[in-house]
Amino acid sequence: MDIDYQSCLNEIYEETKGLLGKGKVADYIPALAEVDPNQYGICVHTLEGQTYYVGDAKTPFSIQSISKVFVLSMVFAALGDSIWSRMGREPSGSSFNSLVLLETENGKPRNPFINAGALVTTDCLLSISKNPLKDILVYVRNLANNKYINYDSVVANSEMETNFRNAALLNFMKSFSNINNDVNEVLNTYCHQCALMMSCEDIAKAFSYLANGGINPFNNKRLLTLSQTKRLNALMQTCGLYDESGEFAFCTGLPGKSGVGGGIVAIIPKLLTICVWSPELNKHGNSLVGMKALELFTTKTGISIF
Repeated sequence: MDIDYQSCLNEIYEETKGLLGKGKVADYIPALAEVDPNQYGICVHTLEGQTYYVGDAKTPFSIQSISKVFVLSMVFAALGDSIWSRMGREPSGSSFNSLVLLETENGKPRNPFINAGALVTTDCLLSISKNPLKDILVYVRNLANNKYINYDSVVANSEMETNFRNAALLNFMKSFSNINNDVNEVLNTYCHQCALMMSCEDIAKAFSYLANGGINPFNNKRLLTLSQTKRLNALMQTCGLYDESGEFAFCTGLPGKSGVGGGIVAIIPKLLTICVWSPELNKHGNSLVGMKALELFTTKTGISIF
């Protein structure tokens, strides 16, 4: 099936840019509150190596929770299924930074993509890496085939100064012996991974390994087994967009992951990845324009995982 991806992206961009101004940037992180809310970009990257984009697709932004997928991949590859003794695999049905479920479930997060679960994943990385910030950077640069990707120290420091809820999650889980490393070290690493600056193009390319059976197409290195890739994609399908994951699956039929920086990335296995960025969020913390753009993409192309 021949699809003119560039024309498709152009159509989607024109049809959705009228939604700009209807959401709200993530102002609870001071550095993100300063982002221009009118920026908007889309990028498609195919496994054949073709890249299509429109708008601000080459502008780097703070990827925030999209980083959770990269760190989970690193830890899953190193530790295997043992990680599931420390976190679950079910949708939470509650806010991404909620403490409520941890009380009833004895400090075990519901899944790796809510903040509590991602903090456990970061704690796992600290246990296996002598220099986790360097290792994350090398990993992501290789995935995106871009050696210039880096952390935004302003965003990272801004998060550290206001990260009281994540600190509470960490301390609460540590009281249940589900955090093994120093709380401040885990928090510092987590804030930096969220402060990675990547463009839509970078992210679309970086997620290609999950569309490619766990193999990085830029260097042909296997990062995850086929089974692990299937499971990680399944987790994105059910848990990747906070408590709006069901709605996203219903509207797009794709595994995806969002971040409060306004990015959403989605995967069509064996075919392509697509990333949309628009900083204004809806009430669930997902890009308002991005949600509609991805729905239109699967509608116009007629392709999804179903």
